[in-house]
Amino acid sequence: MSDSPQETTGLLHFRVPQKTFEIAGVRVGGQPGVRPTVLVGSMFYHGHKVTTDEDRGEFDAAAAEQAIRGQEDFSERTGNPCMLDVVGATPEAIAKHLEFAASVTKMPLLIDGTTTDVRLAGLRYAAEKGITDRIVYNSIQPEISDEELKAVQDSGVKTAILLTYYLKDFTASGRVHCVRELLPKLLEAGIDQLMVDTCVLDLATLGSACSALFDIKNEMGLAAGGGVHNAVAMWKGLKKKMGEQAVHPCMAAAAAASVAMGADFLLYGPVEDAKYVFPAVAMADTALSQLMMERGVRPDKVHPRYRVG
Repeated sequence: MSDSPQETTGLLHFRVPQKTFEIAGVRVGGQPGVRPTVLVGSMFYHGHKVTTDEDRGEFDAAAAEQAIRGQEDFSERTGNPCMLDVVGATPEAIAKHLEFAASVTKMPLLIDGTTTDVRLAGLRYAAEKGITDRIVYNSIQPEISDEELKAVQDSGVKTAILLTYYLKDFTASGRVHCVRELLPKLLEAGIDQLMVDTCVLDLATLGSACSALFDIKNEMGLAAGGGVHNAVAMWKGLKKKMGEQAVHPCMAAAAAASVAMGADFLLYGPVEDAKYVFPAVAMADTALSQLMMERGVRPDKVHPRYRVG
């Protein structure tokens, strides 16, 4: 499936048709300004305030559900679809976290284990419970072992994030080369719904990651985006030099800037930050939608353009 105004040139014009796919009712990829950006909040990460015992996967269920409902609420207000990044520190924890998330929301779930054995435990749980059609594997990296790749293939999960943490060449062009190199192998393994994370590690790498996401869409038409919140989270001088009040505006700005470069999806950090990120992204999506309207392309009916005014 693809959509792209190929007859025009200009801002966010790509030379190849843009690929889209759907998982658990959420459409990912396509032409910016036509499809809404998908936003992904994270839960149960190290230090998350709802967690009471990371190793055992224990948490405050009421607070966790409230956080999920907050993201769903802003998704409904803006028209930006959402997913949930479910983190686990141990095999026991990831199973408990997935069980809870699957029971309280219908959105797609990212399996985000801190180690390979945790992620594979999450895959086994998803397969046993019959929820693989809702699962995004987070993430496949350039050095993925044949064992891990086979486990993803055997689980039946077809959607994965490809993290371009390419140490051979950690530049914008190196990230693009990483995708070229890995794509045939992943397609052969049946992982045909790819979300390419162009790897933001800090403020300095945000620019190269945004450049890479544009180039990947321009060359391959794949859904691209990433964890842009890292640019703010790793900005050591932000609070000291700019003040505590600068954090959330900078987070929203990093998200909106990435959307302006063409991002299809963003991992925006703590799910509780939905209230800062969704409005900023909906604003950028709406601005781009006018550009597409002038090119004769109408946005999706659920686009923020029709909800935020």
